[in-house]
Amino acid sequence: MKQYVLTVFEKNGEKLLEERFDAQNDNEAKQIAEAKLSEQQYLEKTHRCVSPSGKLLLFHS
Repeated sequence: MKQYVLTVFEKNGEKLLEERFDAQNDNEAKQIAEAKLSEQQYLEKTHRCVSPSGKLLLFHS
């Protein structure tokens, strides 16, 4: 398992969420991150999800 980081921000830069989670691969991590964003109603907020190597998997501004 690899550890990924999901971060959500307000437009003013305030951090709303920073959560680490485990996934088998980048595709699974992207699905998990999208589910977490939807569950917490953060899909329209600025967010990013990065892999352990720093690869940007999701980004919305």
